[in-house]
Order: sequence, then C-alpha cells, then structure tokens
Amino acid sequence: MASSTRSLPSAATSSPATDANTAASVWRSSWRPRPSNAEPHTNGALRRAGLRPSGPVSVYHGQSDIHPRPFKSAVDSVRGTSGPVHTGQFVHFRVTHRCSRPITPDGPAPSANIEVFILRATPGLTARAVDRLLRRLRKLPAPRNEYAVERGLRTPTRDGFVLVSDHYSPVVSGSDSATILIRTPYGRGLPVDAIWARTFAARGYHVILQSVRGTVDSTGTFEPMVREAEDAQDTIVWLREQPWFNGKLATLGMSYLAFTQWALLADPPPELRASVMIAGPHDFSRVIWDNGSFALEAMLGWSAVNSVSFEDGPSLFRQLVWNKQSTDRLDASFAGLPLARAAESVLDKRAPWFQEWLDHTDLTDPYWRPYNFTGAVQHVRTPTLLVGGWQDVFVGQTVEQYEALRSRGVDVALTLGPWTHAGHVTKGSGVIDNEALDWLDMHLGNDGPARRAQPVHTFVTGSDTWHTSPLWPPTCTETVWYPNNAGQLTATVPSGGESAFSYDPGDPTPSVGGRRLTGDAGVRNNSDLEARQDVRTFTTQPLTADLEFEGFPVVDVSLSLDNPHADLFVRICDVDVKGRSHNIADVLVRLDPTADAGEVQHVTARLSPCAHRLLKGHRLRLQLSGGAHPQYARNLGTGEPLSTGTGLNAAVHTIHHDNTRLTLPVTSTGTTRPS
Repeated sequence: MASSTRSLPSAATSSPATDANTAASVWRSSWRPRPSNAEPHTNGALRRAGLRPSGPVSVYHGQSDIHPRPFKSAVDSVRGTSGPVHTGQFVHFRVTHRCSRPITPDGPAPSANIEVFILRATPGLTARAVDRLLRRLRKLPAPRNEYAVERGLRTPTRDGFVLVSDHYSPVVSGSDSATILIRTPYGRGLPVDAIWARTFAARGYHVILQSVRGTVDSTGTFEPMVREAEDAQDTIVWLREQPWFNGKLATLGMSYLAFTQWALLADPPPELRASVMIAGPHDFSRVIWDNGSFALEAMLGWSAVNSVSFEDGPSLFRQLVWNKQSTDRLDASFAGLPLARAAESVLDKRAPWFQEWLDHTDLTDPYWRPYNFTGAVQHVRTPTLLVGGWQDVFVGQTVEQYEALRSRGVDVALTLGPWTHAGHVTKGSGVIDNEALDWLDMHLGNDGPARRAQPVHTFVTGSDTWHTSPLWPPTCTETVWYPNNAGQLTATVPSGGESAFSYDPGDPTPSVGGRRLTGDAGVRNNSDLEARQDVRTFTTQPLTADLEFEGFPVVDVSLSLDNPHADLFVRICDVDVKGRSHNIADVLVRLDPTADAGEVQHVTARLSPCAHRLLKGHRLRLQLSGGAHPQYARNLGTGEPLSTGTGLNAAVHTIHHDNTRLTLPVTSTGTTRPS
C-alpha cells in the first residue's frame, strides 16, 4: 500500500506516525466541516485552521472505496502514540472520517466506510497569534503551559448514538489536571474554542468541547433541550474511562451551553467541583412562553438558524450579531397569519419543534419536562458562578438561580453586567473570563490567587460603575411614583383620573431595544416609539439630585379593557437632558381573558432586574403600551389559538391613575460616584 499513498503529513522520524504511511490523512477544520464532495486541500487548509504541517498534505472528504482491514491496521498502529508533541507535527491518527479516494496497492477495492482523522496536534502560528490577541484584549493572566488538541473523540450514548468531542489538553510534565466540560450545539470552532477551550487548556485544564446530539459530527437528531440530561450523564460515564481524567470536573458555558449544565446538575456527578453558568436558563419553557406570551422573535429566529445543517448555516458570530438578510427574511414571517404557516415560510419543515412549542401553551404539560430543570436549581450543592446582563433575555432566570442557591447556603457568586446576550462575548469577555478562571482555580485547586473579595459584582448603568456586595439585591428604600392626568409621574397620590390608549394587532406596537437576541437589542432611544398613539408615558420633573436604584422595579396597574384578550407592556426609561428616552427595565403581562369588558383589573408586575443611576437633571419615565412585537407575538384580540388564529381585534386600555403606581428599590441619592 505504501506505493499508492496519495499524500501524507510528515512527522518526526522517531514518531510511530511514520508507520501510517499507507493512510491518506484527513483534516477537518475546527471552524466548519466541508461538504462531502469537497476537492482535496493542501497545506493552506491546515494553516487557516491554525496548524503548521511540515510537509505537503492533501485533505479528502466523502465516501471511501477501499477495503478496511489493511488500512485500519496501519491506523491502529499509531493510535496509541505517546511522547513529546512538537508544533506542526501530527502525532496521532484515528479512523474517524470517510476518505474520498481509493487507497490500495492495486486500485479500488470493495466499498467501505473508512474514516481517517489527524487526531492530535499543537497550535500553529495562526492559533498562537489569535490566543495572544485575545489574551491582551481580555487582560488575562499569562498562559501557564502549552496545550495540544485531539479532535474527533467519540462518546457512545445509551441508545446507540455517538457524541463527538475535541480534547484540549495541557502539555505539562507529570500534570494532574482537572477537566472542564463544555457541551454545545453551535459547533466546536470559533468563538467557543478560542475563547474558552484554548484559554483554559493553556492555563492547566483539560477541556472537552462536545457537540450535542445531532449537531456537527454527533449522530442522532437534534431535538432542542430534549436529550441533554441523558447525553450529559453518558458523557460522564465516558470521561471516567479516560486515562487523563483525574476525578475533578467542572462545567462551563453560555446560553444553551449553560442549559446543558443545568441538565447535568439534575443528577450531579460526584466528580463535579464547580460550574460557571453564563447567561443561561434552567427552564426553557418559561423563555419560550414568557408570562403567557410567546417569545416570537427569539424562538423563530433561533429555530430558523439552528434548523439548518451546520455546513450550510451561519457561524455563531453571525448568529450573535445577527445580520440584515436574516432580519429581512424573518420580518414577513413575524407579520404573517396564521403564525404556524407564516413560520414555515422560513423553517420549511426543518424545525418540527417550533410547531410543538406553539401548540403546547400550558407549561404544566408533561411535554415541557425535558425543558425544565428547576429541580436542579432547588437541590444542587455545586459551587456556581452565575453571570448575566441587564439587557439579556435570560437575566431573570439568572437572578432566580442566584436567589435559590444562596437561600440554601450554596457557594454561589453573581456577576451582572450591562450586556445584551451577544454582549457577553463581544463586550463582557474580559470581565467574565477572568472571573471564570478565578472561580475554577479556587474550586479545582489550580495555582492562582482568589481575587473575588465579594460574591456579588453588579454594574450600575447611568454612572458606569461596578459595585461589589455580599448579597443581591442590596438593602434599599422603596420609593413610589404615581401617574396623573397631566402625563406626569409624581410622589403625590392622584385623586382619580385616567388615561387610555388603543392597541391594534393589525399595526402592533413595535419592540425597541430591550432583552432580545437581535443586533438592535439593549439600551436604545425610545423617543420615536413614545410618539406613537398606542403608547402612554408619564414622566417626572428633572431630578434635583442623582437617584440610584438596584433590584426589581414593581408596577401596580389598575385598568379596564373593552376587549379582555389583551396584554400590557410596561417599561421604565431614563430621559436625558436632550430629551432622549433610554430603556432601563421592562416586562410584558398577559391580562385575564376571562374578565368582563369594562371590568377593572388590578395587575402587579415585577420588571426585569436592573441597577441604574438617574443623574441630576435627568427624568424618570413610565411607559405603557399593549405589546412589543415581534419580541412577543401580538395578542390577536380574538381568543383564537396563536398557531392557527387569523382574526384581529383591537383593545382599548384605560388606566385608572388612583390605583396605579411605580415602586423603585432606591439604594442611594446624591452625587454620582466617579468611574
């Protein structure tokens, strides 16, 4: 077979890899797998992946036409290779990917599914340059060691499928390193590998970066959230069999990657020493149906992206920052009726779960059990670092997790920054990754000082300062404001009065900024929104001193409706000296559809958590409307099922001032603290 070898990576002459000179090597880029009919690559593909081959390398993908036995023997002879790892040399080979060319001495042989994969290599010049750049940008401590990467490790599941992982290992003589498990549906390339896998491997940790079921090499069907608990447990069983696993385990990840941690924590393994949960829910059912309203924009947008195969879909960076093309495609679906049919114009039957979400409106339905790991939050004892952003879609559950863990005396820390969901990566990584490294070092015994003097770190918007404290929320004084007929917000209880606005689902009140997954999420100028006829605002006089509040603002609203099938959207804003109104916190409430027309309803709603300082001369504004579309699916006003409804009925909201109030958890007044 040696004479028919197409092209091989060159290895050190002392390495057993030279025994594999009968094998054609296959490299799959860590950024994105290539289609099965790809043409052979040369050294450029490896260099773009951050690896430096020391000789010409051809890369093949697709169906093999070779006989398996002699070929497999050659690969097996180097599978157990050990010894020093040198930059630019490939040390291990493994049967993990289909070859696309016949490799036998006499030409084609019987068809066989033969897979070959370069398994272990140290980073090349590109990867090292990226690592150095990210270290400087995030102000991370210096690396403690070199690291190597083993790609394509296979974990069997209890029902016969395979989960594929990459193993980032510290290259340290005689090391006894703990392991960090990261499970993701978004691929094992950028940004997860650079931000977390390589960062922590270079600081003394084994990192397993695993594709969840049905995504990027892992077999089976991707069913969002449904299989994560069982597959996580099967991964732990596999970990225990690895010779480098020392019995110390941590988990880490953001968003869905945090949810996979809560799925594991439903039955935490004894090896688990610490967790780092970044902007992630423990109960996805309450994300999908938020206070009775369907999170249309987030769930349809996410399903559209993640129902496409990884080879054909956008990168995680594009998902995080969104893009105009995706937005334009979705806008028509957001506006269409019935919603299920409109959604299919984007999903094209690729995301059967979306229809299921629309149909299961009752969150007590057994359907939602695999989505809900509240039990883990209520019982786990694992030391946990929780990170969230004031403008993140999951911040409410992040705070819930903290409150539940702290109430039971669990070692828990909380960091809340000014970030949107994407902002945790694009703006918050310097804070978050340093804190994560400190947390893991402290609980896994790695060298490094414990730099967290207080368990709670919160960023106060408005003054742009960080506060530290022993608990959250901090001690506060409740301060109450009331609306009046003049559109003012004052400390005086009004004697009657009312205001009215009409919500028309045919021209729904739009969502502006806020806790969303889109590129225009976060703090935005609400002035144009507030100029609409379907929005009512009540505003204080300019403040004579700074006013700082931290915790949950609460609104009590007394209102009546001519159509009980309606919602109420509540937001508070900071109006600056130029009249620009910037959102701080908000909430949407599904009103009682069984109430009679004209019946007065009393609604108490807790807005999203926040920490904000209103500066002297600024004004506080209470904003009321009937919705925020497409962040939340519009209330059709008919009582029809959201999935199939086509009718549209408007609703007039009448706000009764004498029983309506806004309560803020005020923590201080006076002079703004310096940054």
